[in-house]
Amino acid sequence: MIRIKGGRVIDPANGIDKVGDVYIKGGKIISAADAKGVKATVIDAKGKLVVPGLVDMHVHLREPGQEYKETIATGCDAAAAGGFTSIVCMPNTDPVLDNAATIEYIYKQGKAANGVSVYPMGAISKGLQGDELAEIGDMVEAGAVAITDDGKGVAKTEVMRSALEYAKNFDVTLCAHCEDVGLAAGGSMHEGEMSTRLGMAGIPALAESVQVARDIQICEYVDSRYHVQHISTKEAVALVRQAKKRGFKVSCEAAPHHFTLTDSELATYDSHFKMNPPLRSDSHVKAVIKGLKDGTIEVIATDHAPHSELEKKVEFDQALNGITGLETSVPLSLELVRNGVLEMPDLIAKMTINPSRILGLDAGTLSVGKVADVTIIDPDLEWVYSRDEVRSRSYNSPWLDKELKGRAVVTIAKGKVINQI
Repeated sequence: MIRIKGGRVIDPANGIDKVGDVYIKGGKIISAADAKGVKATVIDAKGKLVVPGLVDMHVHLREPGQEYKETIATGCDAAAAGGFTSIVCMPNTDPVLDNAATIEYIYKQGKAANGVSVYPMGAISKGLQGDELAEIGDMVEAGAVAITDDGKGVAKTEVMRSALEYAKNFDVTLCAHCEDVGLAAGGSMHEGEMSTRLGMAGIPALAESVQVARDIQICEYVDSRYHVQHISTKEAVALVRQAKKRGFKVSCEAAPHHFTLTDSELATYDSHFKMNPPLRSDSHVKAVIKGLKDGTIEVIATDHAPHSELEKKVEFDQALNGITGLETSVPLSLELVRNGVLEMPDLIAKMTINPSRILGLDAGTLSVGKVADVTIIDPDLEWVYSRDEVRSRSYNSPWLDKELKGRAVVTIAKGKVINQI
């Protein structure tokens, strides 16, 4: 048995926020009464947060096909280091996760990793081409927890309508990368004052919001669940807010880089700041923060996107989009609490029970009888995210060699300690 002693226990799913103990036996959370008299290994959590194992609903693991960037095993190691016990991987692999066999492969490889639970999303369209629906029913039966063409916006309205109808029929959420390819074509950063100053082609905020607006109308028409991935613009946040007020089944997520960084970071042409959606201007970042504060944005997801150094150390407009995020999400997200944007239970909910509920995962809670996925966080620990610390196979992070505050110091998955500092 494990006794996690004296920490601030926060379990938003059960409305718990108090100093106390958490008990684990046989891979499950047990009650204090059931733990009485049983010899235990004690983990001292005084001054720390004891929360459900963190859940990230937007991760790129690159396997199969691009294992030089990341494997399921190394991605799970990075997740454990960041405090995540459940991660959801995107289908833009090679081959694409667009059939039952590839979904089954992810589960097989995930079980061989370190104990972190790996859940795949299936593709909306075959080959992510946006033309023909993938075998959605077969993928759901094989264990796909949602569908998405992440990395590409679904351009054809009729395909998106059919996808939302199929998602409804199979009781899964459609998660959308919202980007009008025509409007975004040729751009490598946010279109605005900074792109003009730097002489780089921009991606307008409109490229995101026009697809969000279209999809919400389709969602209303077919009455299906719809989730906006990595939301980044004030217009898109406003559209989701309005849709929620009208009672639609709409949700959204924000990545830490979209509420901590602006496009001003690109002044040095550093490709570690290149991502899609791009870093936006200050007004958009403030709107994302407001959306997190008022509950419009109910999930924080990393969009962990590892790339090799050769794919980043090129001219800015040629560099691939994306940064790693699993290992830095906790300290960056804690800034929302330090800055008075969120209360700690609200932050923990956005990283545990909220994504679990959207995807129907049995995770994100410390309820008695549930699988013992637990994360212990030291919110005041100062540390440097150096190359020696990196557990991902890739190093494409703008926070590399930067000092951060707050860290997951113990990660427990299925009752076993899989990372401890």
